[in-house]
Amino acid sequence: MTRAEIPSWRRGGDGPLRVGVSACLLGSKVRYDGGHKRDPFLTELLAPHVEWVPVCPEVELGMGIPRPPVHLVRGAGAIELREVRSGADHTRRMKGYAARRAGELARLDLCGYVLKKDSPSCGLERVRIWPAVGKGTPERTGRGLFAEALVERLPLLPIEEEGRLHDPRLRDNFVERLFAFRRLRALFSGRWSVGQLVAFHTAHKLTLLAHHPRAYASLGRLVAGAAALERSALREQYERELMQALAVLATPARHANALQHAAGYFKKTLDAPSRAELADLIEDHRLGRVPLVVPMTLLRHHVRTHGVAYLADQIYLDPHPRELMLRNHV
Repeated sequence: MTRAEIPSWRRGGDGPLRVGVSACLLGSKVRYDGGHKRDPFLTELLAPHVEWVPVCPEVELGMGIPRPPVHLVRGAGAIELREVRSGADHTRRMKGYAARRAGELARLDLCGYVLKKDSPSCGLERVRIWPAVGKGTPERTGRGLFAEALVERLPLLPIEEEGRLHDPRLRDNFVERLFAFRRLRALFSGRWSVGQLVAFHTAHKLTLLAHHPRAYASLGRLVAGAAALERSALREQYERELMQALAVLATPARHANALQHAAGYFKKTLDAPSRAELADLIEDHRLGRVPLVVPMTLLRHHVRTHGVAYLADQIYLDPHPRELMLRNHV
């Protein structure tokens, strides 16, 4: 099969994997103190596979470098963005900018976004909110104003904070969702058929089993009844349920379930010792003794050797570039 004959969604589309990012994480000196927060995973490991779209809301708003630090404050019925020392209020300007910028980003076909944790503009969760009067003790319940607008405008977009990406499972999950979102966009980017949706869904079955077995069943019913649904509603529901399912972390137990499902295809082709070896490695992963790459490597070997077409088509075997080595650590 030539590249032209491969479905565009399986190629991941022909454009770049475009990912938004807080500019300071790439090493840009845009923070309030003129510094940066360069992140090695983003700039060294992930960078060759993506086209970054850097954004610094505070700089783009015209607050300057350096600038007075700001924080979130609990105002009268609303969360406000104020300068720490002077109390100058930037809430209205930031909210207006954030809504406009999120709209611009929505037109760039982003596949994901990495935000700076704890930032009053970019923090995704647990950002400090200070009392309206006096110093007091902050609550870790806030979300940055730009991050809030981004999530509202692009609710299905894979979005993470760089701090959470230090966790190997969260890192694997986020990068898997980046590539899944691009495949989804490629599938629906032009004219598409129910047959193409069925092929797409079939290729993601093991992936869904590893993340969310109930969603696997629900999406299967949706696709089975696709011909009776209005196309825009079908697309919207499939996109929403797929991305919500993939946002659920795949656990060792669910990975073992997916791997055991795949191993069932070798009942008649592998000898008893080879089946036992694969089963033992799957159980070792379930118990946390070996990383996912160990049983996965043996499974891929058997798929190649015995030419199991159904498994060879499964995205689960290669959800993201192997050189990232993400599954060596989960």
